[in-house]
Amino acid sequence: MDKRLFITFEGPDGSGKTTIIKMVAKYLKNNNIDFVLTREPGGSLIAEQIRNIILNPNNLELSSTTEALLYAASRAQHFNEVIEPALMNNKLVLCDRFIDSSLAYQGVARGLGIDEVMEINRFAIKDVLPDLTIFFDLDPIIGLNRINNSEFREINRLDLEEKAFHYQVYEGYLKIVKMYQKRFKVVDAHKPIEEVYNNVINIIMEQLNR
Repeated sequence: MDKRLFITFEGPDGSGKTTIIKMVAKYLKNNNIDFVLTREPGGSLIAEQIRNIILNPNNLELSSTTEALLYAASRAQHFNEVIEPALMNNKLVLCDRFIDSSLAYQGVARGLGIDEVMEINRFAIKDVLPDLTIFFDLDPIIGLNRINNSEFREINRLDLEEKAFHYQVYEGYLKIVKMYQKRFKVVDAHKPIEEVYNNVINIIMEQLNR
């Protein structure tokens, strides 16, 4: 199946979206559905180098404005190298985080403004927004506890922020879901992983079969 479709996965840190994406990728592969799986920040060689700067826990003095611009720069490179070529070739693209992360983290939690962050990112992605965004709805403290209890998850600079910051991120996501409700689908990430996975698969297959 070749179909131009851009699906992004969003949610608080520790919401389980990365685990679910891997499960979705396995399902698509087993069903012979061609797709591209990628992530942000990163997704390409240069974008991954910018990711290392953003998430390095030693870079505590990184300003909010610089952080937002670095995310946009990484996204521009990633979009040009990976996402845009895949969409032009009528591929299904699955991306772990995209522009909505910047709107929630930098636009709301950092206080830079949703409109302001959207503006610099529109330039970076040539006004291309996802066709579908799946939001993993989870209490941010539960997500942080999952991260702290995981031996496989490396702690990054954003994980070290105060709890209040992560609640602001969550509130930011809720605002963005309301703003762009036509392209958002919300899944309850408090549920058991298999139930979350099944919900996500149903959402994706419904979109593919339209």
